[in-house]
Amino acid sequence: MTATGIELRLNRISRDGRYVMIPMDHGLTLGPTRGLDTLEATIETVTANGADAVVLHRGNLSRTLDAPPGLGRIVHLNGATSLTPEPNDKRTVCSVESALTFGADAVSFHLNVGSRYEGRQLEELGSAIEQAHAFGLPVLAMAYPRGPDTHEDDPTHVAHAVRLAAELDADVIKTSYPGSGFDQAVDAVDTPVIIAGGTPAGDLATLESVAAAMSAGAVGVSMGRTIFQHDDPGAMTAAVAAIVHDGATAESAQNTHL
Repeated sequence: MTATGIELRLNRISRDGRYVMIPMDHGLTLGPTRGLDTLEATIETVTANGADAVVLHRGNLSRTLDAPPGLGRIVHLNGATSLTPEPNDKRTVCSVESALTFGADAVSFHLNVGSRYEGRQLEELGSAIEQAHAFGLPVLAMAYPRGPDTHEDDPTHVAHAVRLAAELDADVIKTSYPGSGFDQAVDAVDTPVIIAGGTPAGDLATLESVAAAMSAGAVGVSMGRTIFQHDDPGAMTAAVAAIVHDGATAESAQNTHL
């Protein structure tokens, strides 16, 4: 029964086993954020143009009540502000049970592998997965190699972060895209792997990274500012979705949608 619940809910945040997620949890970290000041309109735009799910803190779930049909809702469980001297020290801010009460289809948890907070975050992620699976709720693990001796552009470190999340039984794993060598991370697990958007690098460069990651075995993306701060969020969503869901090339996606 629990496994069925997880599969059913994974289908609510994906399409055909592929994922276009738009994280919109930046307000906790950054405060007022351009592109999220009109959250309802932004959610409507990205959903209408191919986004499968959004990632939010629980306080914004009520702002999705009028969202278009088919939107998956993922509640993020931990965080830290940009004002703290220790931004890697993500702390739990929502329980799994509370996320369910607010209407979550899945939950997500951020883990900084190699940081001095890794031990506590490992423990908290393991506990969150255990609790979520007891309710049939999927877990998106956001596992990044972020520490003094771990680097997001090192594919072996990315692969370790991905494997770690799989070992703890995450259902989907989001991680950094290091470029060449990303196949090491995908090959390290049987769990679906998606890439983070990172810092916006221009439309074509972004789309080329998405296409390359998909070719290496990724099953989708989780892109925030790259999309919701774009001059045309709907068009950028449609371009990314064309690559993820339809197998379009970066050039074709750009020419068709942007």
